[in-house]
Amino acid sequence: QNTLVWFQRTPTVRYGFCSVCGSTLFWEAADKDSITSIAAGTLDQPTGLTTVLAIWAEGVSDFHCLDNAIETHLGDVPDYGNDSRP
Repeated sequence: QNTLVWFQRTPTVRYGFCSVCGSTLFWEAADKDSITSIAAGTLDQPTGLTTVLAIWAEGVSDFHCLDNAIETHLGDVPDYGNDSRP
């Protein structure tokens, strides 16, 4: 935790990053207080993580293949209140 630094990008969004290498580790938005978005590529394997949600699918690049087996939204993640998902 000695190298974790917070950057307040906007009044409602902040990023946690490594002060040594500059890697973005995660970010949080004030309007989604129950969600912390993790930069999964920064974690050592095996992570045990699985993809459960895709957002901003409308703007996906031509080289990206969306997984029809997971919950997908054209725009931002819906507001589920304090619950992570229904």
